[in-house]
Amino acid sequence: MKRLPAVAPLFLLLGAAHAPQSTPPATATATATAPTAARATTPRTAQEAAIRAHVAYLASDALEGREAGSAGFNTAADYVARQFAAAGLKPGADGAFLQRVPLMKYQVEGDARAAINGATLKAGEDFTAAANPQAARTDMGARVVFVGQGVSAPSRNHDDYANVNVRGAIVALVGGAPADMQSEEHAYFASMRTKLQAAAAHGAVGVVLLTSDSKKARPVRAGGVQYGWATPEGTAFAPGVPLLATLTDAGARKLFAGAGTTWDQARAEVNGKQAFPPAALATTFKIESATQFTPVASSNVVGVLPGSDPARSSEVVVLSAHLDHIGVSKKPNVKGDRINNGALDDAIGIASLIEEARRFQQRGAGKRTIVFLAVTAEEKGLVGSDYFVRHRPKGLENIVADVNLDMPVLTYRFNDVVAFGGDRSTLGPVIARAARGAGVVTSPDPIPEQTIFTRSDHFRFVEAGVPSVFLWPGLKGEGARAAFEDFMKNRYHQVGDEVDAGILWDQAVRFVDINYAIAREIADAPTRPVWNKGDYFGTAFKGPMAR
Repeated sequence: MKRLPAVAPLFLLLGAAHAPQSTPPATATATATAPTAARATTPRTAQEAAIRAHVAYLASDALEGREAGSAGFNTAADYVARQFAAAGLKPGADGAFLQRVPLMKYQVEGDARAAINGATLKAGEDFTAAANPQAARTDMGARVVFVGQGVSAPSRNHDDYANVNVRGAIVALVGGAPADMQSEEHAYFASMRTKLQAAAAHGAVGVVLLTSDSKKARPVRAGGVQYGWATPEGTAFAPGVPLLATLTDAGARKLFAGAGTTWDQARAEVNGKQAFPPAALATTFKIESATQFTPVASSNVVGVLPGSDPARSSEVVVLSAHLDHIGVSKKPNVKGDRINNGALDDAIGIASLIEEARRFQQRGAGKRTIVFLAVTAEEKGLVGSDYFVRHRPKGLENIVADVNLDMPVLTYRFNDVVAFGGDRSTLGPVIARAARGAGVVTSPDPIPEQTIFTRSDHFRFVEAGVPSVFLWPGLKGEGARAAFEDFMKNRYHQVGDEVDAGILWDQAVRFVDINYAIAREIADAPTRPVWNKGDYFGTAFKGPMAR
């Protein structure tokens, strides 16, 4: 699952992976040879063994962490394509299982120059340039308007852009969103992607982010390396205006020089306020920088089970999980291990997809068409799912639902399931019925402060107006929360996320049971899923029935 701090995603800069030497097994009954750890369980049934075999292969050292664009990822994608074919799925990417995703890596190149009212700023002390995904060369200067947190949510009675003209201007803003917003809406409005789109919608030409770091400016993302999918112009797709730079306290004070309020006063006024009165500053900001673009080839894996009902087969239900992980770390741990194997994040989600496909193969197709989608570059910012949503293969345009599987922590016996986003659409009752059928209950989000709903691939479907949900084992029951917290502390995005680090394979089968029941009901239901009337995300993205 993608790591997401409050202001913007933190994407990891990792070493290159090398081509694995092993050959993928052709079926789910392949034998894994990894040693068994003391905490691990031994599969007792054919279903348990099948899931473990998938995870053991995908999370093997040979695939070196499946970083998007690496040889290890490509081998993993070939494996999933074979498994989809063996499960009776049809190629879903215009005649192929692999949908080419032209990734574009980009970062600041060379030294940047910036000035306020013609006075040169010091790089690293006053500012740090941000990579511009939309241009190789940036040479921009404009008046500056401070818009607080840069949140535009009129339907929530909050608009930092109210009563101000930012057309043709650079907007300066701080991170975050109003504290009194519902947690998932808060996460959406606090994201830099949303802020950049809001600035564009109001006619701004760029954004500068004002930080609270008084010592030095820092890039928004670690290492300054970012990813998007490639545009025909050779840049990276990124909605909204570009983020031009981050400014430290020292730089922000220079920006506010001559204004009616100081930077310190303005920052204090933003905190705790429902909306900040926008302020045109007595300054112009100019920046010159360069962005280096590097194409990276990768693929989504798309398998299709055509619907059996001619009246409903044009409606598409997507079951998604991400195939990539974070690759090889630059520094080894104390045991000399640098490979982030990604067993639970998210090899087990992919294994669940494969086994769900086999369930449908055994029990018959659904009335609606089902797409089994293994996406690339989730860890790079939900890029592969974004590409799929915006480049839907022929015949798969009418997507009516997405059920996403990302990092189910199956190291404990779960007594409940959590459907992130389930309370926003008619998918919620479907999930509740599937849970009851498996002898568990549904629970509300147990960690709302983590804003899980906005952090995985289903959210790119949400942004396209599609009712979507993300399913996890819940945290009820003895030892559940402790086991979850142990994973997050000691294995999440670390080398310890391995196949024999305590995964309970019988719980993996239970998780597949529930997901299959959900997919079966959505595929066969007489009506398509719709948003609950008035739901914020359904309304904002013009989803069915939300209005």
